Amino acid sequence: MQRIRLRYTKRGRLRFTSHRDFQRAFERALRRAEVPMAYSAGFTPHPKVSYANAAPTGTGSEAEYLEIALTVARDPEKLRLLLDESLPTGLDIVDAVEARTSGLADRLTASLWELRLDGVDPADAERAVRAFDAAESVEVQRMTKNGMRTFDARPAVVRLETRQPETRQLETRSETADRPTDQPCAILRLVVRHVTPAVRPDDVLSGLRAVADLAPPVPAAVTRLAQGLLDEETGAVTDPLAPDREAAGADTTADPTAAAKAPV
Repeated sequence: MQRIRLRYTKRGRLRFTSHRDFQRAFERALRRAEVPMAYSAGFTPHPKVSYANAAPTGTGSEAEYLEIALTVARDPEKLRLLLDESLPTGLDIVDAVEARTSGLADRLTASLWELRLDGVDPADAERAVRAFDAAESVEVQRMTKNGMRTFDARPAVVRLETRQPETRQLETRSETADRPTDQPCAILRLVVRHVTPAVRPDDVLSGLRAVADLAPPVPAAVTRLAQGLLDEETGAVTDPLAPDREAAGADTTADPTAAAKAPV
């Protein structure tokens, strides 16, 4: 059995796709692409697909991950292209590697988010960020299925900073981020640890409102730019598929004929 790990996106209007909606669309794409899927046992077999830490409905993402199990080996890049063609534009399969290591979900320990605050003066956003950083605790509230819950959002935030729109244009292509526009606004970059309870970008926005009365006039456009292991020294979020690529490269180096044996 071969396992393939995929990175996919939620862009534009497709950010409103729920996780269940994506599951249905992806399973249809598997059938269209005639992927030789492995199935679970039991009375209601289903394709072996493992989803990891999906972004909330309504947020864009450049870094969602899943893993599939195949009964017949396939070339990861050719499989990626087939699946990408079978999904609607906005739900894009942008990376694929053969799983050579264990614990993909264990490597998703932090996320890098971009928050676009239309109608907010960058200077006001900078003052709010400084107040958030200086606070020892930032209590926020969120409605859960068990009622209203209060928790401290501050410890999970590794880095929160403002960015100039022109800097953002250089670092991320405007067409891939959610709601690109030339309108002046405040841009925030947020690195947050995946903790329990989960601290989401909306919770950080609630915290900014609590500590600095920062209230955007329209809902923020939120995009996850990356998720993976947190580098504690630099605060960067690293690529969770890199260990699989490195393992594949090591195998190829150890066995020069491996490339010739690769499935097509």
